[in-house]
Amino acid sequence: MNPMISAILTKALDGLSLRSAATAQNIANVNSVNYRPVSVSFEEELRSAAAKGDEAVRLLPLAMHEANLAGTQGVRLDLELETQSETAMRYGALADLLARELQRAVIRGGQ
Repeated sequence: MNPMISAILTKALDGLSLRSAATAQNIANVNSVNYRPVSVSFEEELRSAAAKGDEAVRLLPLAMHEANLAGTQGVRLDLELETQSETAMRYGALADLLARELQRAVIRGGQ
C-alpha cells in the first residue's frame, strides 16, 4: 500500500476515534455543573501535514481541547449526538476504504 495513503488513513482513524471519545465524555457529563466540553479538530492539520509527506502525517499530534462555546454554556446533547453519529459514519467509511486498500495490496503481492 502507498505509504502516504496508509499514513493518512491511519491518522484520520486515530483522530476520529479520539473525537468519539471526546464526544462520549461530553455526553457523560451533560448534567455536570461547570463541566467544560472538549472537542477534537484535526482535519486541517492533517491536510497540511499531508502536503509535507507521510512522516509529517505520522508525527502529527492529536489531542482533545476545550470546545469553543462562545455565548453558550455547557453541553448541548443534540449537537453531541449529531457529532457522534457523523464521527461514526466517517470512521466506518474510512475503515472500509482501508480494508479495500489492504485487499488491493494483497492482490498485488504486498505492493
